[in-house]
Amino acid sequence: MADQPLTSRGAATYQRILDVATQEFAEHGIAGARVERIVAAARTNKAQLYAYFGSKDGLFDAIFFGSLERIVNVVPIDATNLADWAVRLYDEYLRRPDLIRLATWARLERRPAGHLVDAPDRLDDPKLRAIAEAQAAGLVRPGDPFDVMAMVIAMSMAWSPVSNVYAATAQESPELHEQRRTLLRESVRRAMTPDEV
Repeated sequence: MADQPLTSRGAATYQRILDVATQEFAEHGIAGARVERIVAAARTNKAQLYAYFGSKDGLFDAIFFGSLERIVNVVPIDATNLADWAVRLYDEYLRRPDLIRLATWARLERRPAGHLVDAPDRLDDPKLRAIAEAQAAGLVRPGDPFDVMAMVIAMSMAWSPVSNVYAATAQESPELHEQRRTLLRESVRRAMTPDEV
């Protein structure tokens, strides 16, 4: 992005581009997204988009890394209660299904194997330290903290927008969501509690 500060009008255009592009990438992926559709819906032009983001890939990166930061900040981990963390992740996927779709497109189109993003952009060091501390305190089953985190996240995604079994939506009944939260909470609790506890 340009080094000069944005005017209020420029900031509004910048945000419109981000908002429109988030939906475009979530729906069509990186390869399928079209800059023409983004600039038309954002009421701007290609020159402005490229001035802010450099390229279509640069725009995706800005959105994708922003989505990672959002999930980390909105759903902070409590390693002493991984079951509650899983439920809060479930709720965030209902609120913002586009975020999980963006991560899935990044997996499909950029990183079919290994970590989804490289360090330091992974943002999982604090989570891994928290899990390791909870393990040391005997609150979480032993094992690689990364694998524990990956398992809890996978369980929280059971009904996510990218589920290959069933994708839940916020429009479903509150009772159904509460039933899933209860199952998820209990499943994570059983899976992550040390055997001797």
